[in-house]
Amino acid sequence: MRKLLFLAVAVLANGVAFAQAGPKIEFTNSGGTTIDYGKTSKDTDDGVRTFEFKNTGNAPLIITDVKSTCGCTVPSKPTEPIMPGKTGKIEVKYNMNPGVIRKTVTVESNAVNVEGGHVPLKIKGEVVVKPQVNLLEKKKSIMNQ
Repeated sequence: MRKLLFLAVAVLANGVAFAQAGPKIEFTNSGGTTIDYGKTSKDTDDGVRTFEFKNTGNAPLIITDVKSTCGCTVPSKPTEPIMPGKTGKIEVKYNMNPGVIRKTVTVESNAVNVEGGHVPLKIKGEVVVKPQVNLLEKKKSIMNQ
């Protein structure tokens, strides 16, 4: 029993000693790695959303690339390293084509807490077209009343 307890303590101490050191990325906006546009219109929305993150590690976080799955979504990345404890932003601009939004933006970094330093960010929602009022039909309906 004593040997088993000693082994458990040794394994735990070893795990703490070899914990991942380096930059860590943690997304702090309310949706985490997903932003929901909801139902929106091109007339009232510019399509820009911001993913906020924090470097919770102990080394500078470098965002090396941010890639979109299509040309309708344009991401921008920080140009400077994010120091430990500091925050950064990744902006995503969707072109607001009418229809359902389901897009992924992949962040490439030196973060040690995500597999390969890659984090998929998702945007979702629906862009609707506001109905246009035909002035001739409106005038006819007023005259018929």
